[in-house]
Amino acid sequence: MPGELASTLAVVLEVVGILEELGVKYHLGGSFAAAVHGVPRQTRDADVVVDLDAGSAAQLVERLGGDFYIDANAAAVAVARRGTFNAIHLATGFKVDFFVAGSGDFDAGELDRSELQLIAADPPRSVWVKSAEDTVLRKLQWFRDGGEVSDRQWNDVLGILMAQGDRLDQSHLRRWSDALGVADLLDRALREAREA
Repeated sequence: MPGELASTLAVVLEVVGILEELGVKYHLGGSFAAAVHGVPRQTRDADVVVDLDAGSAAQLVERLGGDFYIDANAAAVAVARRGTFNAIHLATGFKVDFFVAGSGDFDAGELDRSELQLIAADPPRSVWVKSAEDTVLRKLQWFRDGGEVSDRQWNDVLGILMAQGDRLDQSHLRRWSDALGVADLLDRALREAREA
């Protein structure tokens, strides 16, 4: 598994490097953010939130085209609709899901609240990662939207709550859990994390 983890990280760093060269605002979310802030787990994809327009999306498609399968039309549609598209690394089959940043108040602030985190030591490499609080909130949303049956999402939330403890901004969690309609889930998760 260490070889697989290294190749996965290399793919993520390749994509991030291209985004940075293009001047695209981004952060890693999903299981990568959950691993940084909580408990690592194996994953077959990476979630990247990106602030793309039509021009930067076309440049991204062109830059990824050699090493990845990526559909230029799907990327253009995702930008227009603020949706998602993906790129699949041809050599490893690792998938990168791009989430075009939304226009809501929470979406707009999410990228601004990103944190620079060291994710590789040799050589040292830092990338922008979704904040611990916003990772919890998004995962609670995904858990609710998925019918509240995903052990993966729930365990990621508990892992972050237990690992971060008092470092979490409780007022931020309370404000946005109310606004996003997941306050009851946050209460349940906080209770389970305390009892674990």
